[in-house]
Amino acid sequence: MILTRKAVPILGLFMTMVLSWSVAVADTFVVDLTHPIGTFAPKGGDIATPDVSKPLKGSIQVPTFGAPAVYEVLPDFKTNRGHFGLGRFVLMEHHGTHIDAPFHYQNNKSSLETKTPDLRTMEELTANDLMGPIVFIDISGRVQSELDKNGGKPGSKAVTDFSNSSNNVVTAADIAGVSDQIKDGVWLVVNAGWSRFYKGSSLQKSQYINGWNFPGFSAAACDELIKIEKRKGVRINGLAMDNIGIDSGESGAGPKGDLVTDSWHCHVRGLQRGWKFVENAANLGQLAEAKPGSCHLFVGALKLVASTGGPSRIIAMCKS
Repeated sequence: MILTRKAVPILGLFMTMVLSWSVAVADTFVVDLTHPIGTFAPKGGDIATPDVSKPLKGSIQVPTFGAPAVYEVLPDFKTNRGHFGLGRFVLMEHHGTHIDAPFHYQNNKSSLETKTPDLRTMEELTANDLMGPIVFIDISGRVQSELDKNGGKPGSKAVTDFSNSSNNVVTAADIAGVSDQIKDGVWLVVNAGWSRFYKGSSLQKSQYINGWNFPGFSAAACDELIKIEKRKGVRINGLAMDNIGIDSGESGAGPKGDLVTDSWHCHVRGLQRGWKFVENAANLGQLAEAKPGSCHLFVGALKLVASTGGPSRIIAMCKS
């Protein structure tokens, strides 16, 4: 092959692009932030009722609002060279690692802060809603120091304190500390190191819930984030964390501990603004290994009509 003088610069530009792409790929790593969803055989042939004595492929029960996932194996579709496996499942919207759509919480007049609250369901979320740069906050060191008071395990509030008045939750100072990174479309992702406790058959008795004493966003943290949004004229995409409901246990339960009265502070204020929440995330500690500010979040959410949320595959792409 003979190269002309015109071809040489073009070839050089092409090789530069190839080398740049190769370096970019080599510096990139991907983290799966998703827990597997355990499945159980139907009880007595009822697809809506799980038989927890019949887990599929080593499935374990996890703390959840509602029942575990049920998977029913259907008859094979056979061909002359083998067969297709088929099945169907019943799954709660907000089970496992999942996303909350804005429609998940619908405010009454007393808590409504805008004339046009975001009431979108899952199929109305855009691709841009489901991705964006990560603003990473790591409180796992503080959480671990508190757990060390009880041999590394969650205990009562008198032993391991994750109340909003403690420094063992996401605080307003944590949010203020990343205010320069808060821009349109970002995801605030918080690692508490709490996903290791994501197991147990009882919502109320599991270490993950710990009597509604677990780390999460304090009311003050969400209030601070809204103040920053208003001051800068921006709107984040959402929050992600390794707990059951973004809010700290105290914020979720409310002052009376009944989950109803003045409860779920971040849900009440954030979802009406168009925030989305990724709950029960996994492997968030791996994001600490990334080059600061290099990670992007991708939410593989079902485009399910009229749904308030749904289990999702959550992926982070980062640079080392």
